[in-house]
Amino acid sequence: MAQVKVGIIMGSQSDWPTMRDAANILEELGVAYETRIVSAHRTPDRLWEYGRDAVGRGLQVIIAGAGGAAHLPGMMASKTRVPVIGVPVQTKALAGVDSLYSIVQMPRGYPVATMAIGGAANAGLMAAGILALQDSDLAKRLDAWRTALSASIPQEPRDE
Repeated sequence: MAQVKVGIIMGSQSDWPTMRDAANILEELGVAYETRIVSAHRTPDRLWEYGRDAVGRGLQVIIAGAGGAAHLPGMMASKTRVPVIGVPVQTKALAGVDSLYSIVQMPRGYPVATMAIGGAANAGLMAAGILALQDSDLAKRLDAWRTALSASIPQEPRDE
């Protein structure tokens, strides 16, 4: 089994339908990942442990999805030097804008690469791109994925 290099974490079970898109992209590209529910507010000890142990366990990228107050990505960035990609999860109250602002407004020293609201697929692609810098086989798979995406776009509109 391949070494897990990407951690996909989320604040609650309700975030999984969004975060599954990151997992699907990583599976398609053959990137080993793990998934965990790590709430910044309800399971802070789990958050500290995950961040503290990330480097030693071989994680190279963490994708963190959160809605509402959305502290998970930023708090994870404060606990590890592993790059963190934040995914704002759409909320009912403010349609995810609250989550986006919480994630994108990080103080100097604790950066989080922030995707669009619900942008877990792009988070998976960003994680793969980071890993591809040192993995030529993955780089080829990512290039092929992008080529296939471009080829799937018709030149002219058609009736459906």
